[in-house]
Amino acid sequence: MKGWPRSLGGQLALLLALALFLAQAINFTLLLRERQSLRLEQITGPAATRVIDAIERTAQGRGPVGDRGRVRRLAANPIPATMFAEPQVASSLRGALAEAGIHVGRIATGRRPLRATDPMIRGYRGQAAQRMASKTDELVIAVEQPGHGWLVQRLPWSNDSGWIVWRLIAQTLILYGVVLLPVLWLGRRISRPLRQLTQAAERFGPGEDGEPVPVRGPHDVAATIAAFNALRLRVTAMLAEKDRMLGALAHDLRTPLAALRVRIESVEDETDRARMIDTITEMNRTLDDILSLARLGRSSEPLTETDLAALVDAVVEDFRDLGNDVSFDEAARLPFRLRPGLMRRAVRNLIENAVKYGHSATVQLVPDARSVAIVVTDRGPGIPPERLDDVFEAFTRLETSRNRDTGGIGLGLALARAIVRDAGGNITLANRAEGGLAATITLPR
Repeated sequence: MKGWPRSLGGQLALLLALALFLAQAINFTLLLRERQSLRLEQITGPAATRVIDAIERTAQGRGPVGDRGRVRRLAANPIPATMFAEPQVASSLRGALAEAGIHVGRIATGRRPLRATDPMIRGYRGQAAQRMASKTDELVIAVEQPGHGWLVQRLPWSNDSGWIVWRLIAQTLILYGVVLLPVLWLGRRISRPLRQLTQAAERFGPGEDGEPVPVRGPHDVAATIAAFNALRLRVTAMLAEKDRMLGALAHDLRTPLAALRVRIESVEDETDRARMIDTITEMNRTLDDILSLARLGRSSEPLTETDLAALVDAVVEDFRDLGNDVSFDEAARLPFRLRPGLMRRAVRNLIENAVKYGHSATVQLVPDARSVAIVVTDRGPGIPPERLDDVFEAFTRLETSRNRDTGGIGLGLALARAIVRDAGGNITLANRAEGGLAATITLPR
């Protein structure tokens, strides 16, 4: 979601901030309703009492109406239509009069600003009168008494709601400070070790022997980090044991192969002897491929600053020396930090496939700002589009015969892709429109 924080601490803080805001909004609404209800009671009660008193005085014929002159009797409604009406006051007043058994005609209300010189605030002087006038309106209530005119009274109406808003804002800020700051601290305390754990998991590889992740944070997080450290130790130990086993297996296999190679020399038939030698050579090469694929990622070869153009040119020259039709477009020096022996093997496997199936190969280096591509093209039959990914699987052969001269054992591309991915790049295959296949190694700069 756009704008949503991705970190744990940020999400906790945002959710809590939204919850606090919602709670304060509900509190603000309830407070305003309560204040409005209280203000209506404060206005309606005295207003109803004065109206009832005025009606009773009129019925008894007792001189001027009103509670100390606060209620006047007028012949017409004095409230103009331009004044701001308060229908809730009128409705509440009608209900209060009905409960007292007083039935009246229309009830009109109007509110207007109060001046500092108004007699209603005559108890205040100077700036106090100005402040009082700014916080108070004049509410005029006119009650029609059928046949007797209108009973009119003036009451103060408080319009000072700003203090409630500022009080709620202050409360919200205090809540944010008291609640959000500890939550942010807790989120940081949780997210920092989790971030370190994530980085360690991303860096971890078969050849990585880094320091264990510091065990810190809450108990659950610390237990997860400790479990990861223990898992890394177990995986590293298993890989080391595998390497030792493969080393012993290679030694045990190469010894009898070497003995067979010596005994083959005594075979008199040159054709049979040459075939036997080729078979043993192929077995040794297959053994090397299997060991290389199994040990990839824990290579003993260090990373070295290497001229990639010179490396590719050297591999191409090796094929030319064997009489293969391989061309290379000369390129400028391209320094790269990689394992040259493994990369040389990956390039050799691609060129070997191109020569085997396309009878020739063209090699190009295509650098750009972010990467360098090693493109090996041929003029062979290509690969069915639905099988382009299958050929990278170990021991997968498109050629179904068991002839090693035409199909190998299916490790060349698998080993090449593993080597390139270990270097941070990738290999892709694509059929060319003019025929043949293009194998591309892409290495990031």
